[in-house]
Order: sequence, then C-alpha cells, then structure tokens
Amino acid sequence: MTAQTWDIDVRPYRTPYFAYGAALVIFLAHVAVGVLLKVGSTGVLFQTSDQVAIALLGAIIGGVVLLFARPRLKVGPAGVAVRNLIGFKVIPWSDVLGVSFPVGARWARVELPDDEYIPVMAIQAIDKGRAVAAMDEVRDLIDRYRSNLA
Repeated sequence: MTAQTWDIDVRPYRTPYFAYGAALVIFLAHVAVGVLLKVGSTGVLFQTSDQVAIALLGAIIGGVVLLFARPRLKVGPAGVAVRNLIGFKVIPWSDVLGVSFPVGARWARVELPDDEYIPVMAIQAIDKGRAVAAMDEVRDLIDRYRSNLA
C-alpha cells in the first residue's frame, strides 16, 4: 500500500487550544467532585465506586470535547480529504467544484455537484488571517488540480 502525498495539510489554530483546556478543566472538576464526595455527611452514602464513576464520566466528557481538535483538510493529487469531528472522506477531483466561505459561516466548505457541500471545520472564522491564508492556498491548489481535468 502506498502512502498518499498531500500538498497542504490545514488544521484549525485556536480551537484545539480551547478543546485541550476545556477537556482538562472538565476532567479535573469531575475528579475533584469525586474526591470530595465522601467529605462531610449529606445523608447519602457514597462509595468508592461512585467516586471512580464520576471521574470516568469526566474523562468521557473530556474525550468528547477533544474531538474538536481533530478537524483537518488535506489537498493533493488524490483530491480533497476532509476530517471533521467524526469521519474522514476523500473527495476525488471530479466531484470537487470549489471551496467557499459563506458570509456569517463559522467554517469553510467544499462545494460538490447538485448544490451539495461538505463542511470543512479545519478552516474556521475564529482563526481570521490564518483562515484567509489557508483559503487562498486551498483555492490555488484546487485551481491547479481542476485545470488538469479539462
């Protein structure tokens, strides 16, 4: 099996930092609550398994929050590869019409035939100048590869 080569690999810039921080805070808060369950008497008898369950719940919620650090966009000879929170899809050049960033949108999207599109969470409005630079690079590559189809 040959490894695919990609000309560009775009990831969001600010969102992963937020996701890592939020996941850590959520996990630590659940661990703290779990540790403090047995402190004092509230009339309810908590056991060690309850403490562990709360910490595990924090780990699960933190893991879900970490999904926001996954988005990625790759462009290369094989097409456009989009990975959002869940899932990964390689779109061949014959199906890619372009990439756009609609006014007011939070992230870009790959335009497909029949007025369909795939959101691209790797290029986010919150990244401002980096998002503009990424859009320019992606558009240049799309123009280059789409011109080879004609």
